[in-house]
Amino acid sequence: MIDSHSVLGPVDPQLGQYAAASILYAVDAPGERDDQTLILGDMSRKAIAQVEGLVRRLLEQRLEVDQAREVARLLSTGTWTHDHPLQRAELELLGLPVRVGIGDEERELLDLYPQPRGREAAVEYVPAAPARRGDGFRGQPSR
Repeated sequence: MIDSHSVLGPVDPQLGQYAAASILYAVDAPGERDDQTLILGDMSRKAIAQVEGLVRRLLEQRLEVDQAREVARLLSTGTWTHDHPLQRAELELLGLPVRVGIGDEERELLDLYPQPRGREAAVEYVPAAPARRGDGFRGQPSR
């Protein structure tokens, strides 16, 4: 179930700042590769296989096996860029069972986690010396 303004995104794995599918493209292109690129290629193949397998198993709970396999492949292998928003119409074309509208309990849960929009973080970590026993640590009164 999704809100009428919701989108989902592809779940293709990222290794650092790079899409695993793009690393594999670079590995498979003609020419020589350095060891780091080859290692990233190996990790990319494993990451894609892991994500694709998990997505397939999850989708098999709602879709036919062949359809689940194909949708899992599309979502996990770099068909779209990682940040591509898949809207309701695209999700339905993929055969995903989309129901629009979320209940009051789900909306209340979402309201507990507001998303900042272009603002600085409201919480800032300021390191301090660790509290000592008797300094009010864990609700104990100070002496």
